[in-house]
Amino acid sequence: MSKTLRIAAALLIDAQGRTLLVRKRGTQAFMQPGGKIDTGETPQAALVRELHEELGLRLDPQNARYLGQFTAPAANEPGFQVVAELFRVDSSDAVSPAAEIEEVKWLAADDALDLELAPLTRDLILPLYREALNAPR
Repeated sequence: MSKTLRIAAALLIDAQGRTLLVRKRGTQAFMQPGGKIDTGETPQAALVRELHEELGLRLDPQNARYLGQFTAPAANEPGFQVVAELFRVDSSDAVSPAAEIEEVKWLAADDALDLELAPLTRDLILPLYREALNAPR
């Protein structure tokens, strides 16, 4: 059985309907903002903490809408699976990369993807995002 990382992740959508992807320092793959859920922490609390640490966002937990649990191979930890509690967050606040985040990229639903993406982002979250916006493929 593979090892598991429990994370809270945000499908962060701006006023133009774009979603935010982040890349951690020293890695290649872009993924949703968010991070590991600490022992005793709720997924929502982890999301609020991580978005503040990584992007300087102050999020009201009430504004995070739960989308479900998604599982995929971890992008940066070989042999691990990520189990992500995914929340949709609509925000027009500016973000600035902080903590371990090296780069942020806003992505429109119809943008061509020439980025390396984490499996969770590529296989599960971006298709969900495009479907939610009813974007042409």
